[in-house]
Amino acid sequence: MGKIVSNFFISLDNVVEAPDKWHFGYFDDEMGAIVGRGVADTKAFLMGRKLYDEWSQYWPGHTEDFGAFINSVPKYVLSNSLTEATWQNTTILAGDDDTVAGRLRQVKDQYDGDISLSGSATTVRWLLANGLLDELRLLVHPVAVGHGQRLFEDTPTQPLRLLNHEVLKSGVLNLTYAPEYER
Repeated sequence: MGKIVSNFFISLDNVVEAPDKWHFGYFDDEMGAIVGRGVADTKAFLMGRKLYDEWSQYWPGHTEDFGAFINSVPKYVLSNSLTEATWQNTTILAGDDDTVAGRLRQVKDQYDGDISLSGSATTVRWLLANGLLDELRLLVHPVAVGHGQRLFEDTPTQPLRLLNHEVLKSGVLNLTYAPEYER
């Protein structure tokens, strides 16, 4: 069975928005290797409508490196407003919360590996609320951004269990958590 894994570049003050403005000064070979391992384990990709809109415009024209990967991997979009997916290998998951959650459980049954999610705090919060997120992987950057969307905003308390931790030479923390869902 696959697992849904969320990956974020995140600041010390919980900001995940616009990492292109604060992240790249910390990106090095060590972080690149971590990101590369995450891509290697990914069997499918999960995203919200906003990321789909951005990436489906950019990546189909790029076939090297990450472009080759993201264009060929199965993609699932959580959206009740997207009516047609024009990007190859894309399936729209729409409906009420119970319907979409049920379909995502079926998707997890199809794969033996990670179903990766990147860049959508809203989607992560929804996955947590519906008991669907299996791992939360954070590359915590030693910077306070001070503004922008935060990973957790106005959310219920969600206990997490630390699975792995590593300090990179840049001062970035590589942390992996699993949600502690009430059963």
